[in-house]
Amino acid sequence: MGKFRALVLLLTLCLPVFSYAQYDGEDAYDPFADYSEFDEASEEEADINFFRHGRFFTIGFGGGLRGFTENMAKVYSSNPTYGLFMSYFFDLRTAAQFGFLTGDHAFDLSHPSERIAGNVSFTIISLDYKYFLTSQNVTRGLADLNPYVIGGLAQVYRTISITGDTGGGRDATMGLSLGGGIEIPIMRKKNFIGIQGVYRYFNFKDENKNVVLPQSQITTSTKVNGDSFDIVFLLGSNF
Repeated sequence: MGKFRALVLLLTLCLPVFSYAQYDGEDAYDPFADYSEFDEASEEEADINFFRHGRFFTIGFGGGLRGFTENMAKVYSSNPTYGLFMSYFFDLRTAAQFGFLTGDHAFDLSHPSERIAGNVSFTIISLDYKYFLTSQNVTRGLADLNPYVIGGLAQVYRTISITGDTGGGRDATMGLSLGGGIEIPIMRKKNFIGIQGVYRYFNFKDENKNVVLPQSQITTSTKVNGDSFDIVFLLGSNF
């Protein structure tokens, strides 16, 4: 009889432990449950906002001025440049932009014994990442202008034609782009106008070599080194 009472007492003491273990395994509180539900709701709200108010892609025309730095600024003239661009939007703030710009520039290198003149054409194909600044980071008036920063890779083609010489040449190099701009919606946000400035860093294979005059074969002290920058006015359509 004493053993039976002891067994009943032992089971009575162990029952709350088993019940708590079962409760803890099945109905335990997950401290991250609320956060995951909040993230899902935020993502769903962002998607709905994007489909209602966002742009899927834009296409447009750009035209402006291209200039150069260092010795390129002395040898190449600053001339108009023009081209096309297309942007694909991932969400309200980020997009990938494909661009094409081309333009011709006067080429003039003077030396006491010889003068080289002609034309140089620059064609740039770029693939950039575009990020529009949020309204929390800028003032209300500036936010209405849709400011953005842009940066990426560029393939730069250069074609040189020398006056009185059948020679010349063409070369290409990869470069980096970094800049910014604004886009102002017009016509009920179906179109936009804007301005964009981009600095392009690149190195051609002969950039650190002294120029050799083609007729006299004299090696000059001039190196045609430098980078380019574009200031372009934009006219585009939203889709």
